[in-house]
Amino acid sequence: MATCIKDTTHAVEATAVMRLLPGRPRLLALGEPTHGEEPLLDLRNELFRQLVEQEGYRTIAIESDCMMGLAVDDYVTSGTGTLDEVMEHGFSHGWGTSAANRELVRWMRAYNDGRPASERLRFAGFDGPLEITGAASPRQALTALHGYLSARVDADLLPCTAETLDRLLGADDRWTDPAAMMDPAHSVGQSAEARELRLLADDLVALLDEQTPHLITATSREDWNRARLYGRTATGLLRYHFWMADTSPSRMTRLLGLRDSMMAANLLVIAERGPALVHAHNGHLQRDKSTMRMWDQPLLEWWSAGALVSAHLGEEYAFLATVLGTIRHQGVDTPPPDTVEGLLYALPEDRYAVDAPRLATAIGDTPPAPRVSPYYGYSSLDPAHLAGIDGIVFVKDVPQS
Repeated sequence: MATCIKDTTHAVEATAVMRLLPGRPRLLALGEPTHGEEPLLDLRNELFRQLVEQEGYRTIAIESDCMMGLAVDDYVTSGTGTLDEVMEHGFSHGWGTSAANRELVRWMRAYNDGRPASERLRFAGFDGPLEITGAASPRQALTALHGYLSARVDADLLPCTAETLDRLLGADDRWTDPAAMMDPAHSVGQSAEARELRLLADDLVALLDEQTPHLITATSREDWNRARLYGRTATGLLRYHFWMADTSPSRMTRLLGLRDSMMAANLLVIAERGPALVHAHNGHLQRDKSTMRMWDQPLLEWWSAGALVSAHLGEEYAFLATVLGTIRHQGVDTPPPDTVEGLLYALPEDRYAVDAPRLATAIGDTPPAPRVSPYYGYSSLDPAHLAGIDGIVFVKDVPQS
């Protein structure tokens, strides 16, 4: 078995990764099974550099707030702000404190310096403005969309004034109350004001679409695309808040599905630019349904962003799942030999890319046992998902940062 598996492996380099795929995908998704491990981000950075230099990739998209990420993109493309500022304000989920993320942004800015716009690297966050404790107020996205339109189309075409939006939005802390995640009664998402805002947001997005030829000419395609992001984010947040206020048994399933749907919508627009590397948790990028068990609820299932994007793009989407041998500082020790991780751990190299379909063939009809992780923050590979993975990036041992 070890000999058969060895035949499926290569070094984790752009050229070797590309040999695993039928062609150069528009979105190459690199998943990780746990967050916060710097060596995995260093690996991502190196792969992105090689994809830029050897394969013509020009965008990296990570699992971070899409609105906050605009500040990082402005910095790497035009030098707006400082590195310290964008690391503090351009990332969600605490990712801005990562040394590897800082190095990524620094390198992208240095690469872009002096290059024409058509050759510059781009950065994108593709997550919604969402945290595990709740969701942001729709104010920023909604008022930015209204401001873009009000400066460029006749006032009579707008469905409302900025003052009306401000009145309906009210205080932002009404939207961001962390108690709403556990108790729908604390959410304002189904209030009369929120329902009216959903209709107004829909009208503003429709107006943006109707006025596309004029708006691109009056501003630029880049400004118009940014306004589209405002629209997707505003409508997505209002929809998310609506379901935070829901009391039905499907509440959490809808919230999880809506988050990945927002991610997928952002990724499909990123794909319009040209080839991009996407980095997020394996669970957001896999083609199979994602699952989670929360509190005392039954198992929750929903379609991941990767599944949605793959359905749209077909072979233009490729998914590499990162799999780990050990994270000893988190209690994840040597994997059992009868798991996929154990089979790969028996090989001599520290890290390599694995042809997942060939690995599945080598394993045969009896799949290995799922690995049980003692650390809640690490999601082991589900052997049943092998058929939906284009490649595996295996890292034998993850040292403490």
